[in-house]
Amino acid sequence: MSDARTQNSTAVHRFAILTSGVTVVLLMAGALVTSNDAADSVPDWPLAYGKIIPPLVGGIRYEFAHRVVAGAVAVLTLILAVWLARTENRRSVRRLGWTALALVVVQALLGALRVLFGHPPIVATIHATVAQIFFITTVALAFYTSPWSRTEIRPLDDAGSPPMRYLALWTTLVIFIQLILGAGFRHGAFGILPHLLGVAVVTFFVFWTARAAKERLGTVPQVRRATILLHATFGTQILLGIAAYWAVAKAIQEVQPTMSYVVLTVAHVLVGALVLASSVLLTLCCFRLIRPHAAATTAASRAIQSQSHSPVP
Repeated sequence: MSDARTQNSTAVHRFAILTSGVTVVLLMAGALVTSNDAADSVPDWPLAYGKIIPPLVGGIRYEFAHRVVAGAVAVLTLILAVWLARTENRRSVRRLGWTALALVVVQALLGALRVLFGHPPIVATIHATVAQIFFITTVALAFYTSPWSRTEIRPLDDAGSPPMRYLALWTTLVIFIQLILGAGFRHGAFGILPHLLGVAVVTFFVFWTARAAKERLGTVPQVRRATILLHATFGTQILLGIAAYWAVAKAIQEVQPTMSYVVLTVAHVLVGALVLASSVLLTLCCFRLIRPHAAATTAASRAIQSQSHSPVP
């Protein structure tokens, strides 16, 4: 790879990381809107009270800040998608860039639907769900634009059951469903019981996956780091979940959201997204490193046949 192409690849990778990082800020801004009961502070869209910059008082400042950060993320995503379309030679990565841009548009339309037509519990839950999908898309783009994802590697065989590829993928799906259940409870679409039951399921899958990854791929630095990150974020999330539940119970008697309620619930939302991102990174590492099960079986069969046809010394 030429120096110019290497520099461009490094720049795209750093820009993808930047986009993903600003998306975390966007998730925080959205969580602040909900935790401060500011979702209905601005009655119009795309303007705010008919102005580009409304009076920044009360809940309006949270809703307006959310829109500003969302606009910044949209611009960054557009630049990233166009950049990838012009310089990336992998079609799948180019398509992922356009997918991220499409998700930004969908999020904007969902935000407008929430403001203009109501149905807060359902639309807000869908809005939060799409936000998580967009976030892990940016995480995937940061992964695929990294130097490691471009290097040639020798695929590894996984003789374990279930295959590590699918175990990591199942864990990611379980965490994603759990975040939907949490968003539904937070926005009033349904109660807390499904979310609490989901905690047990997620805990089982996280420990199962982390143990399998350590036993089968513990010597691979990328997998080891992703596993440590998954453990760290998930452990923090459990503690924050307990603290957030305490804050919610305590805030029921309050007229306005308390500082402890806002801080703990926002942190719970953010770390939940980081748990999902950690699982996504582990899954992507497994899919890149491990040979598909069918291909591994075929390779093993060929090796056996080759040995059986070799001359006996």
